[in-house]
Amino acid sequence: MAAETPLDIPGMARSVPPPAVAEGIAVTTDSFLDGRLVLRQPGEGYRAAIDPVLLASAVTAPMGARLVDLGCGVGTAGLCVLARLPGIDCIGIDLQPPLVELAKANARANDLGERYQVRCGSIRAEAVLRDLGTVDQVIANPPYLAQGQASPSAHPIKALANVESDALLSDWVGAAARIVRPGGVVTFIHRADRLPELLALMRESLGSLVILPIQPKAASDANRVIVQGRKGKRAPARLLPPLILHEADGRYAAAAQHVLRDGGSLDL
Repeated sequence: MAAETPLDIPGMARSVPPPAVAEGIAVTTDSFLDGRLVLRQPGEGYRAAIDPVLLASAVTAPMGARLVDLGCGVGTAGLCVLARLPGIDCIGIDLQPPLVELAKANARANDLGERYQVRCGSIRAEAVLRDLGTVDQVIANPPYLAQGQASPSAHPIKALANVESDALLSDWVGAAARIVRPGGVVTFIHRADRLPELLALMRESLGSLVILPIQPKAASDANRVIVQGRKGKRAPARLLPPLILHEADGRYAAAAQHVLRDGGSLDL
């Protein structure tokens, strides 16, 4: 899960009281999707903001579908999906035990514990992937910075969220492609400057690729992309019109409000 600094997000409110302590780390309580989802997350280091919410909004799935969130952190993306879509289940995987415990607590606190499981382990571990079986969809918000191209943070949780460690982008894509069923959907959110690498990796086992650029403002370059593909499909790739997050005056645009506050779908 890529770490972010929380922004002024529609539908997100940070708790006023001082951070509590859970699993030995200070945590805050933050609301997403206009209060439909309330999550505890570390007060420092890894902080979920808009990227996992945008990732979740790219998921559409029928009743009974099984979803896996690779690198789930405190559960933000997967729980946002469950808050939007009834009748589907999600399994979150994360390497860091404190975040796994927070994700479990967040699922229970939002009455989603029966639909959300969390497992602690590496996406590179054979036993972890084998235990998941085959699923309908996979989502991932992996570390954005390539291994060896940035200095990791001194904060251990933030370091693993920001910079690739043992698991490279190829490992994330490979794990997703392995566990998704034929015809199933894999969706990544990543930095725009790593789009060529991400597309090259996804093309090895995923087709019918759809790319959604995300721009801070209409006059800005895209700084994020959502890329979605289907296992074993071979339709031509599609580049969608960009999602513009902010108006010129800094206010969130209507399309962004629809996703971040109302829990709307991006309809890729």
